[in-house]
Amino acid sequence: MIVVKKEGILLSKTNLDFENEAVLNPAAIREDDVVHVFYRAVRNGNHSTIGYCKLEGPLTIAERWDRPILVPEFDYESQGIEDPRIVKIDDVYYLTYTAYDGVNARGALATSRNLIDFEKQGIIVTSMTYARFVSLVERAGKVNVNYYTNQSFYYQDADPEQKMILWDKNVMFFPRRINGNLVFLHRVRPGIQIVSVKSLIELTGEFWKDYFINLQDHIVMDPIYDHEASYIGGGCPPIETEHGWLLIYHGVHDSAKGPVYSACAAALLDIENPAKVIARLPTTLFSPEYKWELIGEVDNVVFPTGTAIFGDTLFIYYGAADKHIAVASLSLSALLAELLKHIPRDGN
Repeated sequence: MIVVKKEGILLSKTNLDFENEAVLNPAAIREDDVVHVFYRAVRNGNHSTIGYCKLEGPLTIAERWDRPILVPEFDYESQGIEDPRIVKIDDVYYLTYTAYDGVNARGALATSRNLIDFEKQGIIVTSMTYARFVSLVERAGKVNVNYYTNQSFYYQDADPEQKMILWDKNVMFFPRRINGNLVFLHRVRPGIQIVSVKSLIELTGEFWKDYFINLQDHIVMDPIYDHEASYIGGGCPPIETEHGWLLIYHGVHDSAKGPVYSACAAALLDIENPAKVIARLPTTLFSPEYKWELIGEVDNVVFPTGTAIFGDTLFIYYGAADKHIAVASLSLSALLAELLKHIPRDGN
């Protein structure tokens, strides 16, 4: 049985200029007994930077910077640096984030060797238009029709020339190379897809053209349950376990009160072939229930983006109603045991 404990709000906005509207959607990484937290800090006008705080253990704030650690520098991120995730691969920290220019939202990367000085590597997902994406996916003719029925979002009056770039978000790396490759998950609605390359220099326009022509081969998961009927997306970076990669993601469904975002204990992914789903829970891990999750900048949101493990306890750091950063905890072994009950008998 999985028992989830809501530990409550960890961080809220302050009067500082860079985070006077909201704080949300944190990346987290444990080093010894310290958890480094990199969070989306929003100032008035919906401009986002990345703030930083250090925790002693999973819940005690030891240090919180009074300035952002990452700020927009380039046109592709002029409106904001949003929703970071972080892992360490070899001796390098990979911090991915959504770069927002006021119109387009795309996955970008910054790297560091010391968690203080970050070097931006730029956009690492496609820069093709939505119209071009549709033409490629339709050519394949095999994927969920919802991948190319988002015209009402992309073809807005504000974009009369229909040149809005495909939104590709929720980029997060696996925390080690797999078969010698860098591997990351990303999200083009409504599902979660995977990329595996020897080097990031392979991510050219030609790469993405071929990728989307063969999109079906790269889809890890699409929505299948009621609580994720609208779409799903990456949450926390995958966690390596003896049973497979544990993936915690977010699922969205529409309700009379608008979209509801839940945290889902999605899946176990195969260790050497993480495009293969071994098991997937049919229910949410946790959903909005407290006032600080139900009412905020965006109502009815729990949005998991970071984890830390202490003993057998998995701490999940998440955005609450796009206003606060909160924490939930549960037994990792209990979660894995429950997931193992959902392995299909035929192995498919």
